Amino acid sequence: MTFFAFLGVKSHGWTFYDYIKYGGTTMSNQTYKCLLVEETEPKNFSRKVTEKNIEDLPDGDLLIKVRFSSLNYKDALSASGNRGVTRNFPHTPGIDAAGEVVECESGDFVAGEEVIVTGYDLGMNTPGGFGQYIRIPSAWALRLPDGLALKESMALGTAGFTAALSVLKLEQGGVTPEDGEILVTGATGGVGSIAVSILAGSGYRVVAVTGKPDQAGFLKSLGAAEIMGREEVLEGSDKPMLKERWAGVVDVVGGDILAAAIKATIYGGVVTCCGLVGSMDLNMNVFPFILRGVSLMGVDSVQVDMELRHQVWGRLASEWKPARLAETATECTLDELDKKIDQILAGKLKGRTVVDLS
Repeated sequence: MTFFAFLGVKSHGWTFYDYIKYGGTTMSNQTYKCLLVEETEPKNFSRKVTEKNIEDLPDGDLLIKVRFSSLNYKDALSASGNRGVTRNFPHTPGIDAAGEVVECESGDFVAGEEVIVTGYDLGMNTPGGFGQYIRIPSAWALRLPDGLALKESMALGTAGFTAALSVLKLEQGGVTPEDGEILVTGATGGVGSIAVSILAGSGYRVVAVTGKPDQAGFLKSLGAAEIMGREEVLEGSDKPMLKERWAGVVDVVGGDILAAAIKATIYGGVVTCCGLVGSMDLNMNVFPFILRGVSLMGVDSVQVDMELRHQVWGRLASEWKPARLAETATECTLDELDKKIDQILAGKLKGRTVVDLS
């Protein structure tokens, strides 16, 4: 320990507080656990929990000790070697992270502050939240808002943030609870389940679409007024337009489901689109847009500016905080994550999965 560190004076970004909190050692010789995805041979990838040195992290002015992360479909793609998400391997996925600041060279944060990181390049080509430490630009992080614990923030994560952005788009499009029903597709997934909860809690009548009829009870517990199967949504969807029903739509599926939802949206209604688990293609005519004035709004959660991030996370910590957030999120350790990745790729997970990196 240096004399300056003992006095609490910054020495290479460290104070006496840091030395005590993080084991009385410098970070340069400290290792941490992470999930590492490697390309063992061309187009064959393996996953393992291993140890790396903090020195191996990329450049950045903010070092964070990750307490919790969460599992998203994009993480599973990265962990499977999908080069549309991650170009270079070996790599540590995890597009979400919540933890404590260890050091911040920019001065934007102080050691010990609790922060959230979602989006930007985290977990895509920058080592992500499936490691116990991350080093990033400080511009990517925001302080944990009042009303949320670190674990709760990851029960929301990118999925909750995306769901909230979708609901915000409906609000901005003028859709109110009095206008009619809101359709939520892919409703048992991370984005869909949180969207159901936010919308129901805000007074909307929510119709939840799922291909898992055995999860009707789960969706009802979130506030869904009605459950529909995919086949019901697609019925008659080969027609140019369908009978008007939806005042708004939160779609996470894409493809034929999205096209059918648009065709059944009422005059002046708003449809949001944020996913493509069904298909990235949208095969339909323009009639709903030019005859009914339907608006199709894209939702991106990666490059959102920080002012909007603060606004949305503030609402997630207050009036949009799901009433049963803790009950709808399951928890796993880093060592259990490999199995969870296989399950989300197979469509066998519901709600949110929080990764405890303690």
